[in-house]
Amino acid sequence: MDIITVKYREKEILKKRRLVGDLFTQRSANVKSPDIKVISDNDLALLFELYDHVFFQGWFADNFPGTLGFKLSRRMTKSAGITSCPRNIDLSRPESMKLEVRISLDFIFHYDIVKGSHMVSGLPTKNSLQALQLVFEHELVHVMEFVHFRRSNCHQERFQTIARNLFGHTDSYHQLPTTQQIARQKLGIVPGDKISFPYEGKRLEGFIHRINKRATVMVSDQRGDFSDHKGNRYTKYYVPLSIIRKI
Repeated sequence: MDIITVKYREKEILKKRRLVGDLFTQRSANVKSPDIKVISDNDLALLFELYDHVFFQGWFADNFPGTLGFKLSRRMTKSAGITSCPRNIDLSRPESMKLEVRISLDFIFHYDIVKGSHMVSGLPTKNSLQALQLVFEHELVHVMEFVHFRRSNCHQERFQTIARNLFGHTDSYHQLPTTQQIARQKLGIVPGDKISFPYEGKRLEGFIHRINKRATVMVSDQRGDFSDHKGNRYTKYYVPLSIIRKI
């Protein structure tokens, strides 16, 4: 089987994806429904085994001698998934290749927090398990390109062709809620807003510079380490979103 040139029909893809999802909830120690509340690195490894069996007929188990690891990340706030591969690969020792797929926990657990589109790779999703599967499929295409070509780029035609043929993907992006979208819809705050927050028994005021897992807030301070183009000086604070109040 040449997994790079496989092409499934739409009905086959839907049937296989549904089978993977059903087997996953049956065998996972944590995920027992399409609405994921608990998940572990081992669950990602299980998901890979199921995709290898259902979509690739065990190609990876039989043909890939390297190491493929899976991790859930609490730090990823903009990307739902990332696949890393060392730049210097010893082509004479394929067993030395080490790849790692990382999936963002935020994008799984925040699936239902905000209203709006939940498109992933150009396809609609109804729950966090479907979203995880589509993100995982996207990363699997990166894995395949790294294994076969030592390079991968989801903006290139080769990647998009493989993703479309294997999984029916029509886009390389997701529309899952980001931390900034959650902050804007739930808290009504965006970068640039003036806010206040409690700090060591006082209430400080400043403006939001950036929003990731926490907000980066700049507070006016003549002795601060940061300055703007007007010479105003600030001290930077990393503030949990839950304690911020918009002014």
